[in-house]
Amino acid sequence: MDLPEFLLRHRAVIEPYLGDSAGGPLYGPPTPVDCYAEDKRRLVRDASGAEVIAETTLWCPLSTECPPGSRVIVNGRTTTAITTSRLEFSDATPNHMEVALR
Repeated sequence: MDLPEFLLRHRAVIEPYLGDSAGGPLYGPPTPVDCYAEDKRRLVRDASGAEVIAETTLWCPLSTECPPGSRVIVNGRTTTAITTSRLEFSDATPNHMEVALR
């Protein structure tokens, strides 16, 4: 079971992080994603294990491509994905991708 449509009331534009080049980070094409965005500070660990503050959390469909380092525009601001969590459960609960943003 996926997230119900009534929860997906926000829209984010995600440019997936592809890696680094001599000129800086490389991003994929911007992709609009319907999601639920919560602006609330919380402590998360980044890919290196360091504790950082996430300012916003997105709940997106499982098919969302947003690796750490991706550029995300949501609620009028441009930010960066710190970490992503793929949350797949049984059919009794909604499956989704959780993205913590700087």
